[in-house]
Amino acid sequence: MNFSMKKWAKLLLAGGMASLVSCQNAAQQQSNGVVAEEMSNLRPPAYPLITVDPYLSVWSMGDELNGDATRHWTGVANDLQGIIRVDGKSYYFLGEEMTETETVLPLAGLEESWNYSLEKPSDKWKELAYEEGNQWKTTKGAFTNGDDSPAPNQWNTEDIWVRRTFELEKTDFYDLLLNVHHDDNVKIYLNGVLAYEKEGWVSTPATVAINEEAKNALKKGENLLAIHCQNTTGGAFLDAGLVEVLQPSVSIAHADQTFSKVNATETLYSFDAGGVELDVTFTAPMLPDNLEIMTRPANYVSFEVQAKDGKEHEVQVYFSAAGNLAVNTMNQQVTWERPQIAGLKAMKIGTSTQPVLEKKGDNVRIDWGYLYLTAADQENITSQIDVNTNSVAGFAKNGKLSDKDADQKPIALDDQMITSAFSFDFGKVGDSSQHDFLTLAYDDLYSVQFFNKNLKAWWKKYGMTTEQMLQAAQTDYAKLKAASEQFDKQLYQDAYNAAGKEYAEMCALVYRQAVAAHKTVEGPDGELFFFSKENFSNGSIGTVDVTYPSAPLFLIYNPDLLKGMIEPIFYYSESGKWAKPFPAHDVGTYPLANGQTYGEDMPVEEAGNMLLLTAAIAKVEGNADYAKKHWDIMTTWVEYLAKEGFDPANQLCTDDFAGHLAHNANLSVKAILAIAGYGQLAETLGKTADAEKYTALAKDFAQKWMEKAEDGDHYSLTFDKKGTWSQKYNMVWNKLLGLDIFPEEVAQKEIAYYLTKQKDYGLPLDSRKNYTKSDWVIWTAAMADEEADEKALIEPMYTYIDETPNRIPVSDWHETTNAESVGFRARSVVGGYFMPVLKDQLLKN
Repeated sequence: MNFSMKKWAKLLLAGGMASLVSCQNAAQQQSNGVVAEEMSNLRPPAYPLITVDPYLSVWSMGDELNGDATRHWTGVANDLQGIIRVDGKSYYFLGEEMTETETVLPLAGLEESWNYSLEKPSDKWKELAYEEGNQWKTTKGAFTNGDDSPAPNQWNTEDIWVRRTFELEKTDFYDLLLNVHHDDNVKIYLNGVLAYEKEGWVSTPATVAINEEAKNALKKGENLLAIHCQNTTGGAFLDAGLVEVLQPSVSIAHADQTFSKVNATETLYSFDAGGVELDVTFTAPMLPDNLEIMTRPANYVSFEVQAKDGKEHEVQVYFSAAGNLAVNTMNQQVTWERPQIAGLKAMKIGTSTQPVLEKKGDNVRIDWGYLYLTAADQENITSQIDVNTNSVAGFAKNGKLSDKDADQKPIALDDQMITSAFSFDFGKVGDSSQHDFLTLAYDDLYSVQFFNKNLKAWWKKYGMTTEQMLQAAQTDYAKLKAASEQFDKQLYQDAYNAAGKEYAEMCALVYRQAVAAHKTVEGPDGELFFFSKENFSNGSIGTVDVTYPSAPLFLIYNPDLLKGMIEPIFYYSESGKWAKPFPAHDVGTYPLANGQTYGEDMPVEEAGNMLLLTAAIAKVEGNADYAKKHWDIMTTWVEYLAKEGFDPANQLCTDDFAGHLAHNANLSVKAILAIAGYGQLAETLGKTADAEKYTALAKDFAQKWMEKAEDGDHYSLTFDKKGTWSQKYNMVWNKLLGLDIFPEEVAQKEIAYYLTKQKDYGLPLDSRKNYTKSDWVIWTAAMADEEADEKALIEPMYTYIDETPNRIPVSDWHETTNAESVGFRARSVVGGYFMPVLKDQLLKN
């Protein structure tokens, strides 16, 4: 194995800090000054494993890779499992032992019957012997008040009472769980005994424990499931069933994790098991200057094994991907097959119904298209598509898989968990390391619907079939892994140069999150669309004020991707589908981009964002060719800002969670600099009169702004409320774009004030609350002239990420007093963390 941080991390443990210093020097010398090999001290709140887009996004949400199930960014299990077998003994290194269940009473879904009442019944209603009167009706299927729900029964009252009888042939279950989906408050009874209660909701079917008294009330023969549900606000849903947890068929130990590290495109782990060291690397070749590669929906998982005790050991490695990567809810049925692809062993799993682009929303996962697992077609690799327990038990016993698949299909995953699995037989392993890899990929068939036209992923633009893409991924592995490692070093070095080691570690951590919160598709006319999704925000697609904070990353590494983010918004206005004199907030709810679905406009916010982003593209590219394409609509927007932007009315800005705000000083800064940015673009395009007009207007507004926002040693939150303050993060463009509309001392006066307002976990967003947005804090830090001030503002963001108790992909909205997430996760706005890098590069140029 090559000299790496993992190796000298072990030296550190053995030799103390002196070893650390010498090894750091050695690592830097090995990489010709690149410091990407420095050991990270950052504890990620979640580790990216498989990252492609908002649907294929699998994370380890803890410190140990084998300490919990791997999960989709929403928190729902997307199970990957890994086992190493050394001299006949098996050890988990990835994921955890899956709880296998068998349906005892299915969810009603569309077919099973309920008796229900919308009027309060007598207290005996939850008992088996209760005699139902005329108020009780019979129906098939679940209950909802939502038009988008597949449940067939409309429930529009506050309360509902439901009853369902069922037969049991036994009561000696290994464990029995409720499978329940409720919105909102619920009380569930078995034969009259309270089994479960919860205030709140479960947004998708989930298994929950049953009170022991209720389990004991079950009997052979007829039993009763009875539920009272209250809808307190918003959506309503009710369905429930029962599942049995099956007794594990084999006992497997856990390997000892010795190392972990997150680079921009790779996550690395090491384990000790039975005298063997196992290195596992998850690689997402998200190379921003190669869109054909970056947009391939394929990631690699590689394994390297080596004896560490001077002996030889028989070693096999097992890896599986579960069918729950290809469903939205566990009651959906999956089917599978073996595609015939030259040179590969390939397995394919997907839902039997394939509802392509039929769902939209936030807390949803893909249930169309197909999950692929592939590896080289060679004798030492065996495979199996089967119930998880069968594959795991077979590998633990035999050190290989059967190459035979389950033949009962389709199967609902809440009945039996189907997995695709590979086994790699490394034979006798000694001092020389051995290596192999597999590819995990997902073909979504169609990715996004854009004004009622279904669009395919960008990688299909190159004429590849899925089979050819998988073959290319196999062939390209070595060069793409090397290219990914080189990109990781470059990104780390860029960030290190901009603001130091801790900042570089943050940038490395969030890179994949920022990119994978998008989907790259080919537009109707062959153009590039790079759609964001507002993860755990509201599910909007192509949101302008999400693009805006995300932009620095893409301006640095490929401005064409930023164009792909704003191009749908330009189309929306230029086509006439959006007729207002300012841009739309979004183009729909992911993945349906058929027009704005957000309930309210953000006129000054979005007009300012679009003009500033276009000006930034011109600055990075050194020409205004892109702006020229859209000049007419940009002129409409700048005219709107000239009238309405300086003193904004009572409206929302990108920080909409803080509520409406009139006379917003930071929003006014955005409008002023956007007007100046338009003037700069006009000058570049030789439109001298427009350049002079709008530059002069921006300067006039800036002078008025300083007078109206003046508040002693800082500038106020709003023009009319003195004694308040806010981060003026929009002012970062004044220097970066070379606009010079505001005197530099304005920003530095603010920076000095901010340094007096920091909490343990950062600078609050403004004087109203203690919460903050970490992307905006780093934009604000980039306003500082002094390196020490910039680092002083960034350092608490590192501490927040390192210490937050929320084990989720980085949340950009947190409390500065306790590091707890307020909301949002896995969003693209962490691309805004790269603002100091953009500053470094623009000011140098």
